[in-house]
Amino acid sequence: MELKCAYQTYHWGRPGSSSAVAQLVAAGQPEFTLSEETPYAELWMGTHGSGPSVLASSGQPLADYIRENPQVLGERVLAKFGVQLPYLFKVLSVNTALSIQAHPSKSHAEELHAARPTVYKDPNHKPEMALALTPFEALCGFRPLEEIQHFLKAVPELSAAVGAEPAAALLAVSAAEPAARDRLRDCLQALMTREPAEIGRQLDSLVARLSAPGDSAAASDPLLPAELVLRLSQQYPGDVGCFCALLLNRLILQPGQALFLGPNEPHAYLAGDCIEIMACSDNVVRAGLTPKFKDVATLVSMLTYECRTAAQQLFLPTSGGGDERVQVFQPPVPDFSLAKIQFVPEMENTEYTVPVRDSASLLLVVSGSATSGATVVGRGSVLFVPANEKVTLRLAGRQEVLMFQAFCQL
Repeated sequence: MELKCAYQTYHWGRPGSSSAVAQLVAAGQPEFTLSEETPYAELWMGTHGSGPSVLASSGQPLADYIRENPQVLGERVLAKFGVQLPYLFKVLSVNTALSIQAHPSKSHAEELHAARPTVYKDPNHKPEMALALTPFEALCGFRPLEEIQHFLKAVPELSAAVGAEPAAALLAVSAAEPAARDRLRDCLQALMTREPAEIGRQLDSLVARLSAPGDSAAASDPLLPAELVLRLSQQYPGDVGCFCALLLNRLILQPGQALFLGPNEPHAYLAGDCIEIMACSDNVVRAGLTPKFKDVATLVSMLTYECRTAAQQLFLPTSGGGDERVQVFQPPVPDFSLAKIQFVPEMENTEYTVPVRDSASLLLVVSGSATSGATVVGRGSVLFVPANEKVTLRLAGRQEVLMFQAFCQL
């Protein structure tokens, strides 16, 4: 059954027709009027109260339909999660950086919600996965310790912002030492709690130096993400999060590549369009690149401080059960899985059967056109598919088909 889905116009979204969110909404909702001045940030597919999907045929909220027909979720989902869709499916179009953030584990989320329900509004964890639709830039996880130590020595503004004592202590340990994580935590805490005026002075100094014609540091250091530091400082002047570009891995995912963000891993989305799927939660602990509330103490205390390379941050798919047209991204959490379905039909009027799942699934069409019974399906269409239901699409032509299927693999 076809859905009409909500979209969000957050300030960081890509404007007008440059946004994949706007493109999909315009294609899938004929009554939509696009404004080139509006930032279209997120398309929400699911039952979350902040942006609930409704049945296109009747306007009934999907959440109400599920409550009235709980069997559509599938037996395993019902047993594990109750009468609710356990995931939220999104498309994101990012123009300016989102906050430096992490998400709590399930047990920590319960503690935070009990202690501060106005800030942490539900007791659920929020693991999430992002898959690039266009080149997608993000910060994710701490860099290898050797790279962080290199920047502490090569970028005097960073060592000054951290402070001499914690910087020296981190420089004195090797990655193999158990104390390395504690020293990295001490550095992050010192940086995040430094007086904002001092952070501003050091950031201004770094920006001036990186902006100077022929700056030798920017030109000679291939590790230094000079352009990124300058861009973040323009978007968030004086924000301590700008220094996180030197502590966290910078990745540019190519279309089809993915990141899985488990609990307690620092990250920030910077630019581009992606598919995102997550547990149904709003719990975010922020500490930089944001005008919103920063819970520095909670963030510093919860992170894993595991250092990995950028390549190690990539999350790889498995095969689609022998179907080369399907890639399945199965993270180590029960709440969600994601399948990417991509192929070029060999001939017109080809039939394609969407993989049958034993959970309810959401199907987003990014490209291709087809019919499913009397329903016309094309770019921007979103279908809710009950558990164990077979959906056969009659493809209208030979253009490439790209679809994403959100489901639970329990």
